[in-house]
Amino acid sequence: MPPLALPYPVYLDHIRTESRRFREALATCDPDARVPACPDWTAADLLWHLAGVQWFWARTARTRPAPPSEDLLAPERPATYDGLLAAFDEHSASLVAELEAAGPDAEAWHWAPVQTVGTSYRRQAHEALIHRLDAEQTAGSVTPLDPALAADGVLEVVDVMYGGDAPGWGRFEPSDHLVRIDLADPDAAIWVRPGTLSGTDPDTGEVHDGPHLQVVDEPDAAASAVVAGAAADLDAWLWNRRDAAGITVTGDPAAYDAFRAAVSQPLD
Repeated sequence: MPPLALPYPVYLDHIRTESRRFREALATCDPDARVPACPDWTAADLLWHLAGVQWFWARTARTRPAPPSEDLLAPERPATYDGLLAAFDEHSASLVAELEAAGPDAEAWHWAPVQTVGTSYRRQAHEALIHRLDAEQTAGSVTPLDPALAADGVLEVVDVMYGGDAPGWGRFEPSDHLVRIDLADPDAAIWVRPGTLSGTDPDTGEVHDGPHLQVVDEPDAAASAVVAGAAADLDAWLWNRRDAAGITVTGDPAAYDAFRAAVSQPLD
């Protein structure tokens, strides 16, 4: 696996920076403006979404290692846009404070396999980054994504959001395809094997039978297909926040189709 992960203090700095830029983009935005990547949302909905996410993970770090209760009540949504901005300020500051106080090695519940506060350092840095992009697209003024954070974002989205090891209740059936994702900045490659995940989640009763990915170490075999581009372009594309302009695909179309099937599910 490529050494793309960032030091935990850097993730925390990105949560601060991306959250601030998110707020700045929305502060003077029309509250009813539609979010291009999530057209059911307005700017006000987007603001409250990230406020709620940051509230939840601040609370999870504070009450670690207990999982959230099924009857957990979220804060009431403010009635005004100024109230939403104030609530976001409160919950965003609380998230940074709770993560910093706990430290990345502390045990804490998470839906992802690694049950530490550090998982939230990383996940919330990418959550803030992608929603900052949403905010800027909504406001009509998009600025660049940090290349190092975006490169780790590509790894996280294929290894955690769209893929990863099969849970205990599931079975991963790998295909014969190997897909290499080439990042131009930094110069790195991520190898993934598309396949199918099947099984029934005993906690939810949900039946899974669909495309999935596993990140693999660089193999001795050649790639069936190669997807290449700048890290920022690939990260935004994989999150369905932009088109594929500037991204090149070479190799076996069937391998690419298997990859795309695994990364085409909607993500908020």
